[in-house]
Amino acid sequence: MSQLTSGIRAILSSPQFYELFQKLMGINYIRSEFVREFINPFPACRILDIGCGPARILDYLPDCQYYGFDPSRKYIDDAILRYGKRGHFHCSLVEKATIDHLELFDIVIAVGVLHHLDDDQSLRLLRLAKSALRDSGKLITIDPVFVEAQNVVSRFLINRDRGLNVRSSQEYFELAHSVFFDIQAEVKHRFWVPYTQYIMTCLNNS
Repeated sequence: MSQLTSGIRAILSSPQFYELFQKLMGINYIRSEFVREFINPFPACRILDIGCGPARILDYLPDCQYYGFDPSRKYIDDAILRYGKRGHFHCSLVEKATIDHLELFDIVIAVGVLHHLDDDQSLRLLRLAKSALRDSGKLITIDPVFVEAQNVVSRFLINRDRGLNVRSSQEYFELAHSVFFDIQAEVKHRFWVPYTQYIMTCLNNS
């Protein structure tokens, strides 16, 4: 995983500071929209969250079978303290051997993960997500993106993201298309604090 963790980026490793920064970026609306328009959860659905952080997405999900994986002990401890038995939380990277011992999932989400990974790591994650999905299940990703004629503030902030592999929309799409045939994708421009995100819904139709 490629990321910078010095200076202000180190502060974001704290769940409390990370969540404060997210709120300043308008994360409550973004999470609500993400769940409503893209995840579309249903009662008792099985959700795998790769790189779940402190798992705040649970504030917007109905009752479901939620499995969150993150390598940060601080984030996982915070998630366990806040949500208890509402989810299954694991302080580790998601590995194929782990997935093979779990039932298949209806939905896999990777929020802000791909831009921390190089191409080989991203392909491994995409293949792992596909192997974890039921037929007709879906993987949903959201990451910062570089686009033409981008707001200068948005580009400034994205250039200073902890992730070192922010891509263009075409580059994200081509990576995903190496693994998934059916992909719906769109660029989202945020205006409260100018920011640009790329959201992909990858359907497991094979």
